[in-house]
Amino acid sequence: MNKNNTLLALCLGTAFAFSSQAEAGLFGSTGYTQTKYPIVLAHGMLGFDSILGINYWYGIPSALRTDGAKVYITEVSQLDTSEARGEQLLAQVEEIVAISGKPKVNLVGHSHGGPTARYVAGVRPDLIASVTSVGSPHKGSATADFLRQIPPGSGGEAIVAGIVNGLGALINFLSTSPSTTPQNALGSLESLNSAGAARFNAKFPQGVPTSACGEGAYTVSGVRYYSWGGTSPLTNALDVSDTLLGASSLTFSEANDGLVGRCSSHLGQVIRDNYRMNHLDEVNQTFGLTSLFETDPVTVFRQQANRLKTAGL
Repeated sequence: MNKNNTLLALCLGTAFAFSSQAEAGLFGSTGYTQTKYPIVLAHGMLGFDSILGINYWYGIPSALRTDGAKVYITEVSQLDTSEARGEQLLAQVEEIVAISGKPKVNLVGHSHGGPTARYVAGVRPDLIASVTSVGSPHKGSATADFLRQIPPGSGGEAIVAGIVNGLGALINFLSTSPSTTPQNALGSLESLNSAGAARFNAKFPQGVPTSACGEGAYTVSGVRYYSWGGTSPLTNALDVSDTLLGASSLTFSEANDGLVGRCSSHLGQVIRDNYRMNHLDEVNQTFGLTSLFETDPVTVFRQQANRLKTAGL
């Protein structure tokens, strides 16, 4: 009788354990995105952390956190040079390291956030476990080259810079964590055109491909480098931003996402460079209106978090 009771108890205990694991998978964290170091998100040009409750990284932070990731959202100047934005991001990374108790972070930068993150990794590699670049113009943007044709110091340049600075100031004012740094549209332009990108790469070559469209070094100074990007400016007829990105894509002679060329997006290990995504789809904008015929951008971020986890990062 005692043996039967013991056997019954073992069976019930085993069933309860399996049941608890199943419930954790359904209702709690599965650990799929639980990286060793926190994930820190760095926005691009004219980006923000959150405006009126709408996150720049639409639905991505919550999806990563659900399955175990510690995620921090940063905000730097909407418009400035890669170095200036990098210094602002570095200050926030140092704060995150102090708060989290972890010695390093995994940086993820979209658009101009890619070079911004590279700056931090270049000057403080001891604080960075990895840099993941999403749709970033590491060798410059043809759109920025097109705009740079406006004569420097001209009235036309002043007018365009004034309009863009005004837009940056408005975004900054509406964001949850506004920056106190003045907007610098010309600084952004000089960082994002081909000549400016080449100057930046000479200072911070880590992970940048040496060939025209190859991969860069996977690991430099203990920092792991990854990248991905899209090549479809028009992906959803309901998304009003597609029209703008379709227009800007005309400045390119290669496949692009509307603002960044396929090869320019390469950094370190290239996960994929031809997602059916445009520049805003890459961060699940606008409001998740992305292509129905491509992997959900949120899933791509979850997969990258799992990749970092598997790599011990």
